[in-house]
Amino acid sequence: MTDVSLGMPQLPAPDYPADVRARLEADAREVIARYPDSRSALLPLLHLVQSEEGHVSRTGMRFCAGLLDLTTAEVTAVATFYSMYRRKESGDYQVGVCTNTLCAVMGGDAIFEGLKEHLGVGNGETTEDGAVTLEHIECNAACDFAPVVMVNWEFFDNQTPDSARRLVDDLRAGRPVTPTRGATLCSFKETSRILAGFPDERPGAVEAGGGAGPASLVGLRLARGESAPARVVHPRGEAPADSPQPGSEHLGSHDAPQQTSASDPEHPAGPAGEEGE
Repeated sequence: MTDVSLGMPQLPAPDYPADVRARLEADAREVIARYPDSRSALLPLLHLVQSEEGHVSRTGMRFCAGLLDLTTAEVTAVATFYSMYRRKESGDYQVGVCTNTLCAVMGGDAIFEGLKEHLGVGNGETTEDGAVTLEHIECNAACDFAPVVMVNWEFFDNQTPDSARRLVDDLRAGRPVTPTRGATLCSFKETSRILAGFPDERPGAVEAGGGAGPASLVGLRLARGESAPARVVHPRGEAPADSPQPGSEHLGSHDAPQQTSASDPEHPAGPAGEEGE
């Protein structure tokens, strides 16, 4: 008969230091007051505790449970269901590579494999310097900008293996990085606090937008009775004759490559060939 050792039961999670708890509790009370039923505040509270430690720790879940009169099992069930909540220490920058169908076909798989090799980490792992956590994600809802990489949920469109490597190198070196569209980049902890429902204090962040690309808007233009462009889809690297001036509009990968993604002959971003080719 095999001897199975169950080990000692896990001890209760420690509490936050008094000063940290007082600060978090004041913020948490502000969040809870927004809801008629306190348990509805669980999702933003999980973002709040994540903004403190960079992940949702057992201490953070105990904190949420106590304030919302829930069991730690109920809180854990939610924290483990949603992938935006990290369950272990992670990097300052969460780099997510879309590997869903369209992004994969356009080069997302090559980007993800290239970053794993370049950073020396696997899916969900963090670089030794604590700067970057790499993960593949199923969809960024930005198919007309494929392949897409997100950093702390900000968009970096029309990427290639080379541009993605430059991106993570800049992040690790502390060099300024600007998303293709949307607000300026901030740390993962700062992003989590914003997702908890607190004001985004970055200059110009509220005004910044991530407009849809031309391919997404064709149906809307037709519904309005506007004439469709002569050609919506064209080969990557070949801009249409009537394309707008650089900087006047955010184009998608079906319309023109962005400056962030120069041509990469090693990984052509086109449909995969037959097996063996």
